[in-house]
Amino acid sequence: MDKFQHKYRIPSARLQNWDYGSNASYFVTICTHNRVSYFGHTDNHKMALSETGNIAQQYWLTIPTHFAFIELGAFVIMPNHVHGILIFNKPENRQTAGHENSGMNASNDIDGGLVETPKLGVSTRQTAAASEKWKPGTLGVIINQYKRVVTINARKINSDFAWQSRFHDHIIRNNQSFQRISNYIRNNPANWENDQFNPFSNNAGKS
Repeated sequence: MDKFQHKYRIPSARLQNWDYGSNASYFVTICTHNRVSYFGHTDNHKMALSETGNIAQQYWLTIPTHFAFIELGAFVIMPNHVHGILIFNKPENRQTAGHENSGMNASNDIDGGLVETPKLGVSTRQTAAASEKWKPGTLGVIINQYKRVVTINARKINSDFAWQSRFHDHIIRNNQSFQRISNYIRNNPANWENDQFNPFSNNAGKS
């Protein structure tokens, strides 16, 4: 295990040398901190969203408004996590360019206090690789902005709301995989009882 500033760091699960701003379909999973069920519960194999769950859904739906090259695939807000497919569809001459929109601006939704948000890097002395990872229009930046705006608004309801610091991504390689993952997402509420993210499931924590 590598060290950063004399502290052990968990190796990244992300695919090395992959440009996470390039055109592809990405299956993303974002969990709440300690997998607390802030977003609601399942009822008759469907999701019954809480007020916080509706916030998570609302801002997921607005991602293409702020990042015009994004198309939304299947997604679901689960009790303690979000599953979704983000399809990057940039014109060929803008594959490596930034986006004209600064991102998901929550300034109009803030009514008072400051909220600590996810940092977009590990230090102020970023390496070239870190700068590449966090350049505008990449998957990590989009997810962090989504997490940030949800956090700001969710904490108006529950000040304890927090996300897990990391998120999981999977690059979808072909149409068969795309359809399989899409079906998994759509059927997730019906399978919540045995879901690995359900802390009361026998499959909890299994990958």
